[in-house]
Amino acid sequence: MSEELTPENPEIAQTESDEPIKQRKNGLYPGVSDELAESMKSGWADTELHGLEPIAQASETAARRAALSARFPGERIVVPAGNLKTRSNDTEYAFRASVEYAYLTGNQTEDGVLVLEPTVSGHDATIYLLPRSDRENGEFWLDGQGELWVGRRHSLAEAEQVYGIPASDVRELAGHLAEASGPVRVVRGHDAGIEAALTDKVTREHDDELRVFLSEARLVKDAFEIGELQKAVDSTVRGFEDVVKILDKAEATSERYIEGTFFLRARVEGNDIGYGSICASGPHACTLHWVRNDGPVRSGDLLLLDAGVETHSLYTADVTRTLPVNGRYTELQKKIYDAVYEAQEAGITAVKPGAKYRDFHDAAQRVLAEKLVEWGLVEGPVERVLELGLQRRWTLHGTGHMLGLDVHDCAVARTETYVDGTLEPGMCLTVEPGLYFQADDLTVPQEYRGIGVRIEDDILVTEDGNRNLSAGLPRRSDEVEAWMAQLKG
Repeated sequence: MSEELTPENPEIAQTESDEPIKQRKNGLYPGVSDELAESMKSGWADTELHGLEPIAQASETAARRAALSARFPGERIVVPAGNLKTRSNDTEYAFRASVEYAYLTGNQTEDGVLVLEPTVSGHDATIYLLPRSDRENGEFWLDGQGELWVGRRHSLAEAEQVYGIPASDVRELAGHLAEASGPVRVVRGHDAGIEAALTDKVTREHDDELRVFLSEARLVKDAFEIGELQKAVDSTVRGFEDVVKILDKAEATSERYIEGTFFLRARVEGNDIGYGSICASGPHACTLHWVRNDGPVRSGDLLLLDAGVETHSLYTADVTRTLPVNGRYTELQKKIYDAVYEAQEAGITAVKPGAKYRDFHDAAQRVLAEKLVEWGLVEGPVERVLELGLQRRWTLHGTGHMLGLDVHDCAVARTETYVDGTLEPGMCLTVEPGLYFQADDLTVPQEYRGIGVRIEDDILVTEDGNRNLSAGLPRRSDEVEAWMAQLKG
C-alpha cells in the first residue's frame, strides 16, 4: 500500500493558497513546492457524467421515504450513513453504510446523511454527500481521502440523477443542523459529528421511536428486496458447491481454505460476505459462532458451513448445511442429521401467512425434544421437557430470525410485532434447528460428543404458504451424499 502525502503530524508544508498541509511522519517528501502545487491544479480532463440511470430500487426507496414522512409529520428526520472506522493506525475497515440509510436512499458512501425537512405537505428530502475532490486547493491529491488515493466519487449533480434525491455538500450540514429549530429525530450510533450538532435538539426516547419504525418497516419486503434476497441465495448456493469441490484441499490445510473459497464467490458475485462465515469442522460445529476457522478438516468428521453472500445492494443470504467431509454420513451422524432435518421440515411447514411467528420454532423444538426423549438423553414426557426447556441443553438457540439488509434483520422491532407477531406475505426468515453435543458433555454417550448439526434455509412467506429461497441446496441426508458425490466427480 502506497503512503499518501498527507499524514497526521506537526510538520507543515504550504501551498500557494497558504493552506496548511499535514505531512506523514517519516514520509519521504518534506513538503510541496509551489511549482508542484500549481502543476497539480490544471491539465485534468472533465470527467463529469451525464444522463445517468437511477438505481434499480429508486422507486422503492422513494416509497420508503414517503412512509417515513407520513409517520413523523412536522419533524426533521436525520439518517446518517456513518463514517470510516480505523482498523489500525492509518488503515480503515471497508465501509458499510448504516442499514437505515441504505434502506432509505440506496447510497452506500461514507459520511452521507439523509435529511427530511418538514413542509406543509410532508417533507423535502436531501442527501448530503462529499462532493468531488477540489483540484484548486489540492484536496484531491493531498487529502488522505482525496480521489487520487481512494478513487472517484459521484459529483452532487450525478448523485441526484442516480438516487433521485436533491444532493448537497455534507460538510455544510453540521452548521445547518446546529442552527435548525423545531423537533428533530436522528438515527444514533453512526455519526458522532452529526449527533453533536443536534445534541440540544433531540431526545433518546424520540430517536428510539424512529429506529423502531425503520426496523419494523423492513419486516415485510418489497419486490426489489425479495429479488435481491433470491440473488444472494443463488450466489450462496454456488459458494457451497465451490466448497464441496475443494474439501480435499481443506483436509490438507484447514478450515481457512473453506472460508477463503466461499469468500471468493462472495466477492466475485456480490459485495462481500453478509457475516463472518462459520466453517466449523468436527467438534467446532458445537460452537455456534465459530469464526476463527483455523481448525483441521478431517475425513469422517462433519463440516458445519454457515455462510451467506451479500449482494451489491447489501441484502444477505444466511444458509447452513452440515456435510460429511468424506461424502458419507456415519450411522450415528445420519441419525442426528435426520432428526434435525425432520425438525426443520416441521418448522418450514409452520411458516405461512396468519401463523404466529413462534409457531415454526415451537414445531421444530417439539420434534427435537421427542428425539432426545426417544434416545434416552433426557427424561420425558415431551411436554415436561418443553415446559422446562430441558431440550435447550442440546438445541441451544432459537429456530430462526428475520433476514434482509442485516443477517438478523429488524432487530429493534417491538416484541409484539416480531416474535409475538403474525407472519405476513413478504416476510423472509430463516428456519435453522440444530442439535449440538459438546465434546465435554458427560450426560450423553461418548459417541455423541463433538457432533454438531444445523440445517438452515431462507424462507419467504407467500400468499398461500411459503417458498424456500435456498431450495437449490439439497437437505435430505441421502440427497446431500448424492450431491456431494456428483460435485466431487
